[in-house]
Amino acid sequence: MAAAEDEDAGVAAAAAAIAMASAVPMVERGPGAAYHMFVMMEDLLEKLKLLNYEEEAALRSHNMRPPSRHYFALPVNPGEQFYMFCTLAAWLINKAGHPFEQPQEYDDPNATISSILSELRSFGRSVDFPPSKLKVGYGEQVCYVLDCLAEEALKHASFTWKRPTYPTEEVEEEVIMEDDAELTLNKVEEITAEDDTDNEENYIDLNVLKAQTYKSDVTESKQEEILESTVDASEWNLEVERVLPQLKVTIRTDNKDWRIHVDQMHQHQDGIESALKDTRGYLDKLHNEISRTLEKVSSREKYINNQLEHLVQEFRSAQALLSEAKEKYQQGSGGVTERTRILSEITEELEKVKQEMEEKGSSMTDGAPLVKIKQALTKLKQETVQMDIRIGVVEHTLLQSKLKEKSNMTRDMHATIIPDSSIVGTY
Repeated sequence: MAAAEDEDAGVAAAAAAIAMASAVPMVERGPGAAYHMFVMMEDLLEKLKLLNYEEEAALRSHNMRPPSRHYFALPVNPGEQFYMFCTLAAWLINKAGHPFEQPQEYDDPNATISSILSELRSFGRSVDFPPSKLKVGYGEQVCYVLDCLAEEALKHASFTWKRPTYPTEEVEEEVIMEDDAELTLNKVEEITAEDDTDNEENYIDLNVLKAQTYKSDVTESKQEEILESTVDASEWNLEVERVLPQLKVTIRTDNKDWRIHVDQMHQHQDGIESALKDTRGYLDKLHNEISRTLEKVSSREKYINNQLEHLVQEFRSAQALLSEAKEKYQQGSGGVTERTRILSEITEELEKVKQEMEEKGSSMTDGAPLVKIKQALTKLKQETVQMDIRIGVVEHTLLQSKLKEKSNMTRDMHATIIPDSSIVGTY
């Protein structure tokens, strides 16, 4: 059963390791890495308590409860967790000495995350994960960011860890129970005193016992014959059982005595040896089973490698062909992107030409300009007719003025000629 449980545990550990390797292919992490964020969250909570985040109303002003010990390690409410993360991060950045505006509930999450990460980088911390990991509001990255900011806040507050003070442990006295049959004459008086308080009916007077023993010694000295016991054996056993509890002595030993420690060491050694005798056989059996299982595993592994060698070779060749195909695909994709860019430019030029042709075609098929031209021609004709009329009128007026001037000139000429002829006649 133990071997089967060990095999199941090994299979579970291997499955967990494969799952972790598939989730994080580039970084080799142990099986306990999935629980590292729980430890980090507990450390973060202790650091927040050192910063007095409850007394300084870091969350009280936003009507938010203090987070639990695994709040940012497990998904509870992503929206609420993200808002609490932003609030705590802003408060820690301000506590670290960098001014940071408190984010609001309806702010852009991408802008808030980028500003928080830029502040984290300004502290000299590395950020080797995408910002989208912080949008969910929980996970190892969220715990990492808050833990780094809390450390920076503690550094800015000049917080230092002091040496731990251990409480003094009181050494309890070990009570060692001795054998009931072991007696110490030095403690007889104490035990008799305790027995007097406990059992008054079974009280034994030592003086009476001494007197009786003295009388018996005197009588025995007087008797020269061999004494024979007249007491019944059963009555003697009953008397022994009655007196035996009064003869029990509990020895109060000092725990600092080296003899006690030596006895304890011998007792522990005997216990270890007795336990080792029982467990050595099981351990040898387990060792033999494990060695046989390892030999089977190695032989099966060699057999599987031999059987699958040609498949491994095919897999390697297929992998080489896949890498070559990927390289060709990358090269072809580069050419495709370049040609796609050229095609987009040509398409834009074609759209421009089509638009110009449509404008020209619409202008050629449109009769409105022709109508405007005809109207302009008729208007020009009307204006020319009016101008001709005006020109005729002006010519007529000019002719009239010229004729009038000519008649005036002839009249004036005739007027000057007549006096001259009168003067000639007089002569």
